Amino acid sequence: MTAIESPCILVCSIDETTGYCLGCGRTLGEIADWLSMTPEERRAVMQGLPERLATIERHPRRAKLARARI
Repeated sequence: MTAIESPCILVCSIDETTGYCLGCGRTLGEIADWLSMTPEERRAVMQGLPERLATIERHPRRAKLARARI
């Protein structure tokens, strides 16, 4: 069995503004269809992920905010 290349880093949360996963940059549709995509389709999506991730405004986690208040 061949391993399927994936950009997933197990940080699965969708940015409400862009619709991109905060961890990998894929959309929900791309994540759902990933296993049925051809290797070429997956590579095409992965090529654009760095640009997508750069558009996401990242917010600090609540735990970090709580520590900052101490």
